[in-house]
Amino acid sequence: MIAYLKGEIVEILEDRVILEAGNIGYNLFMPMAGVDGVLRTGDETKIYTYLNVREDAMQLYGFLTKDDLNVFKLLLGVNGIGPKAALGVLSGLSADELRFAVLADDVKTISKAPGIGKKTAQKLILELKDKMSLQEAFDLKSEHVQESAGSLSDVSDIKKEAVEALTALGYSGADALRAVKHTEITEGMSVEDLLKQALKNMF
Repeated sequence: MIAYLKGEIVEILEDRVILEAGNIGYNLFMPMAGVDGVLRTGDETKIYTYLNVREDAMQLYGFLTKDDLNVFKLLLGVNGIGPKAALGVLSGLSADELRFAVLADDVKTISKAPGIGKKTAQKLILELKDKMSLQEAFDLKSEHVQESAGSLSDVSDIKKEAVEALTALGYSGADALRAVKHTEITEGMSVEDLLKQALKNMF
């Protein structure tokens, strides 16, 4: 019904964002881990949406990329996973991380997501594995890395070096990327400084 909304971020709450578009304020439930540090109040942005209709409510779910929206829809196709659980998965894992976890039968990583236990993670892998391919996962990951590199401009090199250093230390690429992504880069920060801060974010 609504493919996307384009407007101004009015408020960022614990579980949703309020976006004003066409003089209407929309409540958009979003994977807030992906919103943190990306969206700010007053930003003009485009958010892809999914309308969930229930007997007692209509809820809009929002995503910063079409890929996140597509993965959300895939998750909804898994027996026993509703919008809240699907959002929980995308709050704990990026679309890229989820694809690699499914293809690698990585139950442990998926079950870290809020509201997803070991049995649900196993079911999720079983039902999604034939809908994903390793080639597609690598292609999309490469595409997203290039997009990130373009938006990082001056700080892209330092982040890249930090990720490479963390993977050399034995951390997985996904964990290294997540840790570096959640580290704030300040002016004059060296690779060593970034590494120290990123290591504090490893989990």
